[in-house]
Amino acid sequence: MKVCVVGTGYVGLTTGVCLAFLGHDVTCVDLDQAKVDLLSGGKSPIYEPHMDALLADASERLHFTTDYGSAVPDAEVVFIAVQTPSLPDGNPDLKYLRSAAESVGAHIGGDFTVVVNKSTVPIGSSNWVDSILRESFERTNERRSDGEFSVASNPEFLRQGAAILDTLYPDRVVVGSDNPRSLDVLNRLYRTLLNQTFTPPTYLPRPAEMGAVPMVSSDLASAELIKYAANAFLALKISFANEIGQLAGRVGADITQVTRGIGLDTRIGPRFLQPGIGWGGSCFGKDTAALIATASEYHHDMPIVTAARTVNQLQRRLVVDRLLEELRILKGRRIGLLGLAFKPDTDDMRDAPALDIARMLIDRGARIRLHDPVAADRFRREQPDLAPYLADDVADVFDDSDAVVLVTEWAQYLDLDWGKFATSMRKPVILDGRHCLDPERLTRLGYRYLSITR
Repeated sequence: MKVCVVGTGYVGLTTGVCLAFLGHDVTCVDLDQAKVDLLSGGKSPIYEPHMDALLADASERLHFTTDYGSAVPDAEVVFIAVQTPSLPDGNPDLKYLRSAAESVGAHIGGDFTVVVNKSTVPIGSSNWVDSILRESFERTNERRSDGEFSVASNPEFLRQGAAILDTLYPDRVVVGSDNPRSLDVLNRLYRTLLNQTFTPPTYLPRPAEMGAVPMVSSDLASAELIKYAANAFLALKISFANEIGQLAGRVGADITQVTRGIGLDTRIGPRFLQPGIGWGGSCFGKDTAALIATASEYHHDMPIVTAARTVNQLQRRLVVDRLLEELRILKGRRIGLLGLAFKPDTDDMRDAPALDIARMLIDRGARIRLHDPVAADRFRREQPDLAPYLADDVADVFDDSDAVVLVTEWAQYLDLDWGKFATSMRKPVILDGRHCLDPERLTRLGYRYLSITR
């Protein structure tokens, strides 16, 4: 099938590359010429495991352009996957979505086109996009639309750092539409993925337990709410683990043992119960804020989701509080932070806990040193005020430090030769922000081991 994807961020690029790998003819549209040139040369503008390899494998069926006119008219399916950043009131900013919909509507051609909302958008946005498409189509063609297109919702459930894995081997595919023809087209588009009949890439084999993928077909509003509800529940699960972690610390319990014990309950499950500094990134914060803002339009409060956000912000402050308890004074202290990306295997720093922690430490007079094995270059571009504190060598984070905080659990940090760094620190204090280091081993190596809860 001929497919157009508007936007080459995490979602758009992953969607386009994976659909091309599955055998479809895909053209990705992005207004950033530099990004299009980079992608046309086979290089990804984002750090995502296996992306460059998949770009190469799909290159014969994958094209990049800034021109809607060369991508939209022949497409059977057009995905809109543009950013929807948060506004100050929590609602998403839909200006990029509006612009994309107007451009798509002006270029729609062919017999029937399914326009798919892939961006995370408020409930009801598909109807809004439909109206924009119609206005743009009718303005361009000087006639009323007559069944040339239909709008569908196909939310993504990708984890950054595992986006390709989640796309090729998903838990489910959700498609919302009020037009049966759209559902038929998208079912055909995803058929090899749903049936898992494609040949997997050698570097990302199909999981042994993988079977057929369920497809959830729903109305538009339900599909849009599924996306928000899923992310809100995951955010809530993390915040619940962190809230219980604070109680565990007060009663002398080990939160890692507690979460393992409750996670073995099949009704609960172990995923997203990892205690630590909390969640960041482009999804959970933005989507929970949008869910609360949408509910308020209907005069409905969401106290559980609101509490999850409150607990998450508290976890970042607890890092500073824990250091204050240990060091007594932060002014003039040298504090190292290991990890800047909001999670491992990505260079994304949107709403990254490290940024808030670094600024809180600076405000309290601490001298900080920062390091990340992958996100350093992006950090310099996006955080120029913090760039002077960046260390090129991880050893500089430990050298003469009063404490080092593990913020992002990169494998490179877990595999460090921790023993050689203890003697270079002024005070060998390690604050494990992700509960992923071995306390007994670090203690044997001469460290004073701390965690958010212990």
